[in-house]
Amino acid sequence: MANKIRILGLDPGLRRTGWGVVASEGSRLSWVAHGVIAPDEGAPFAERLLHLFEEITKVIETWTPDEAAVEETFVNVNGASTLKLGHARACALIAPARAGLSVAEYAPTEVKKALVGTGGADKTQVAFMVKRLLPTAGDVKADAADALAVAVAHAHARKVRNFGSAA
Repeated sequence: MANKIRILGLDPGLRRTGWGVVASEGSRLSWVAHGVIAPDEGAPFAERLLHLFEEITKVIETWTPDEAAVEETFVNVNGASTLKLGHARACALIAPARAGLSVAEYAPTEVKKALVGTGGADKTQVAFMVKRLLPTAGDVKADAADALAVAVAHAHARKVRNFGSAA
């Protein structure tokens, strides 16, 4: 019999960081919680990063996940924007690591392929599949849907990657 584990999925962003927690038991998945962290856009950069870190830490304390999964940064033409996103992503990696969680990273194409079957899927297709796989989640907004998708992708891939402990 498979052990039940909780997986925290994070879709990092400086303006909006989505988070979602799913429970995985064998091949069964169930929704636990989700939300979005939105720092004050007028606050100094360091304060926005601190807010992200502290809020992710609160999510971990509240929902007690066993593992975490973070979406990798999409590199775009604007180097400054990519670097700022990288800072937000660092918060999403460090907070669970500090809490003692194993942290996996997934490219956006890996997440899309795991949920939709193709790495070229668009956000509406991913959101549709999140609603199909986790019907008790209700109406999930884009950033939280992406985070739940990361958690679902990790639930599917963790066995192949031989991730985590004997969980």
